[in-house]
Amino acid sequence: MIAREFTGAIGRITIARPAKANSLTGAMLAELTAAFDALAAEPGLRAVILTGEGAVFSAGADLDEARAGLALSPEWERLSSRVAAMPCLTIAALNGTVAGGAMGMVLACDLRLAVPGAKFLYPVMRLGFLPQPSDPPRLRALVGPSRAKMILMAGQKIPAEEALAWGLVDRLVAPEALLDEAAALAADASAAGAEQVAAIKRMLD
Repeated sequence: MIAREFTGAIGRITIARPAKANSLTGAMLAELTAAFDALAAEPGLRAVILTGEGAVFSAGADLDEARAGLALSPEWERLSSRVAAMPCLTIAALNGTVAGGAMGMVLACDLRLAVPGAKFLYPVMRLGFLPQPSDPPRLRALVGPSRAKMILMAGQKIPAEEALAWGLVDRLVAPEALLDEAAALAADASAAGAEQVAAIKRMLD
């Protein structure tokens, strides 16, 4: 349910469980982390595009596994930490709504594109969970403290246009152009040396 490919200098990781709104099991979280590990080991890697199949990027935790404790799994934090540590440009090409723990890997990416119909929600307050440790500071860095509290404490579902205005996403793109736009944003990094890409990213982080 996780597809990985590497062409030229660009890797792509796709969450491929559209019949279940790309909800994530523990095994899928581990597979996502392993996919990023594998791409990081590619000497020609300059960028990674993270996306999903279907109309939803990810609904968060699989409901059955969430009831069994998946929300408390360290795999969520392990995944977002792996994404944040990638030595290349990382682009989330969000084909639809991002919910719950799936926000972690999205927040850890360098850039975020979204289709106009996407929504962003992280209903930890209502569900009685804490967010993963790295998610609140990354969210606050993007949107500021009050808007981070709107999402994490007031449980607001943020539509794409508002997310763009807040800085939660960087650009809205029509669904049919989403992956092409992500590849275009990776063009300069793809043409550069690996050390230059990593060095500029370190300077910004």
